[in-house]
Formats: sequence, C-alpha cells, structure tokens
Amino acid sequence: MKIHAVDGTYELFRAFFGAPSARGPDGREVGATRAFLRSMLAMLRSDDVTHVGVAFDTVIESFRNDMFAGYKTGDGIEPALKSQFPLVEQAAAALGMVVWSMVEFEADDALATVAARFAESPGVEQVVLCSPDKDLAQCVRGDRVVCLDRMRKNMLDQDGVRAKFGVEPASIPDYLGLVGDSADGIPGLPRWGAKSTAALLSHYGQLDRIPDDESEWEIKVRGAAGLAKSLRKNRQDAALYRDLATLRSDVPLTESLADLEWRGAPRADLVALCQQLGERTILDRIPRWLEQEP
Repeated sequence: MKIHAVDGTYELFRAFFGAPSARGPDGREVGATRAFLRSMLAMLRSDDVTHVGVAFDTVIESFRNDMFAGYKTGDGIEPALKSQFPLVEQAAAALGMVVWSMVEFEADDALATVAARFAESPGVEQVVLCSPDKDLAQCVRGDRVVCLDRMRKNMLDQDGVRAKFGVEPASIPDYLGLVGDSADGIPGLPRWGAKSTAALLSHYGQLDRIPDDESEWEIKVRGAAGLAKSLRKNRQDAALYRDLATLRSDVPLTESLADLEWRGAPRADLVALCQQLGERTILDRIPRWLEQEP
C-alpha cells in the first residue's frame, strides 16, 4: 500500500489562485473550497490511493514565529482566501479523509511525522508527500518516501533531490539555512547562492562542518573569500535559519495506519456541505460512500 499525505494548505492556495470565484447560496466566497473538493476527489478515485490524510495550517503562525520575528505570518492573506480556511478542513473531513489541523506545528511537520512514523511499517510500500514545498525534500528516503507535485505530476525521490538541489535530503535544512526560503520568510546568508551552497554541502554535508577559513576548504568554490566572510559573520544566523527549516517528526498525531485507510465519504456530511457550497455535480462522482449511524 501507499500512504498519501497531503499539504492541504498548499492545495487551498492553489485552488484559490487557480480556480474561478464562486459564491455559495448564502453569498460567501466558496470557489477555492469547491475546487479543492474536486481535486481531492480526483485523487481519491485513483487506484493507488488507499490510505490518505490531509494536514492544514489551521493558523499560519507556529512555534517558529517565536524563534524568529521574520518568519511567515498570516498577514496579507486575502480575506476571501482566509475565510475558507475552516471550510476547506470541513470539506476534507466530508470526503472521509483523515484531517490534521495544525496550530502549534505546521502542516509540513505533520507530513514529516507521517513519513517518519509509517515508512517502515509492514505493508507500506511508499509514503507520498503531496506537496512541492522545498523543505519536505529533507524527508525523502530512496524511493520509500517521495514528494509529489500533483499539479505538475512530478515525483521527487532521493535521486531527484540530488538532481534538483545538488545535495542529499539530509542536507536540505542546511541548504535552506544558507540559501534562504522566501516562502517561509527565511532570508539566508548574503552571497550564498544555490550553486556554491550545493557544492560545499555536497562535500561537507552540514554547514557546521564548513570551516570558517576558505583556505581550509577541501573543494574550490567561486567567490570563496566572500562566502567564508559571510559565513563567519553570520554563522549563528545560519544555524537559526537551518533550525527554522528543519521539520519536526514528533507531532502528536493519534491515527494508526488502519485509521488512514479511506473507507468512503460520509454521505450525510458531504450532502450537507455541498448544499452550503452550492455544489451540484460532485455527489454523482463519489466512488464509495461511508454510511453513518443514524
């Protein structure tokens, strides 16, 4: 079996910016939620999707905001998008998917926890982390744990991580600590670009192992003097940025492997949700219903 762990927040954002606006019967904006429903249903109809969960940033802020004031926040999110945060979680549950609502942690931490907990479970062939987020590449293990960009249909295994970033999955937090990640508000270090960072980390593995003095570097890198000067001056910041980019694999998720099996959509919940959304077509396409106790 495969476990599909979905970054629900990314799917909501993708739906909001990629799907047309739509209003529900009560006049509220529901276009992204309707698009999310269709996208998740398409995934659930795939033959290899049997065990699935979806994680959401119920609030954008997390424990990382206490570590670094510049870390991403919910400021600036369009009201029409933000108003659908609780609705899209309701939609995932109405499809019968396991839902992880993150408050202290982030959705990516939940996905990392799923990968760490279930990758070696008996019967599990592969854990598929459904997200294009760069930081999830640190979770990749051979072809046992992979990342899937559902929109581009691009699968990233360990060879793919090396090809894309020039480093092993374990070095991704160090890579992002040096290069930065604008999506998460991680600035990185001055002068440290992708090519030079990959060259050094492919050799040293971790930023802590890169000597302060470029004359001690065992490989040649263009602009070495400037890179070393920046690292000497900002090494403490780089360590903080690396820690920000390091995903947690100890999120207290309560579900067992059996709990992740998709058994169908709870009919009453999905019918009620579709009435709220003014969604008229999706009910005819549900491949399996989960009948609820009266």
